[in-house]
Amino acid sequence: MQRSSLPKLIAIEGPIGVGKSGLALRLAETLDFEAVLESSGSNPFLKRFYQNRRQSALQTQLFFLFERARQVQELRQSELFSEFRITDFMIEKDRIYAEANLDADELNLYDNICRHLDIAPITPDLVIYLQAPAEILIDRISQRGEKFDHLDVNYMGQLADAYTSFFHHYDKSTLVIVNAAAIDLVNNNEEYEALVKFILSTKQGRHYYNPVPKLI
Repeated sequence: MQRSSLPKLIAIEGPIGVGKSGLALRLAETLDFEAVLESSGSNPFLKRFYQNRRQSALQTQLFFLFERARQVQELRQSELFSEFRITDFMIEKDRIYAEANLDADELNLYDNICRHLDIAPITPDLVIYLQAPAEILIDRISQRGEKFDHLDVNYMGQLADAYTSFFHHYDKSTLVIVNAAAIDLVNNNEEYEALVKFILSTKQGRHYYNPVPKLI
């Protein structure tokens, strides 16, 4: 495929644990794109949020908001130096987590701050939305050795449903919705290469990738 026909900005989205960063890094290497990844580990409130979601939700969410706003600005500036980029987040995701984690008064404050920041989202040429049920997400997070007390099935299901609702109405970019529940896009070369082939064959509009896992 000629490089000129590739999407210049690819965004990978989905709930925590679904495999966004791993896929973004692998696609960046395959396509020779610049990878711009979310830096969630730099949030100083995150550990407290994992221990007590209700008590530390607002500080954690506002830090993420400011950080993602900064990264959106960096994405705009990077257009001058790198024509092809891939990222593992969209700024719109912040609202999904804000609604899941904040009470009504906190959400009003969050919205007021958003209005003053006046963040203009960058529209990707292609969005890859990874889907998986709550049980799968928790299992994958556990396999990474991470133990977060607040990541129960109800909370993860709430996030998964919120993402589904968001992308049900999303029409700003070419969208590939991937059923990632039964495939390993980081460690399984065959499954990864099949997805890449599907992605590179897509045109404008909404597309569904629902692979049937092979029986052993």
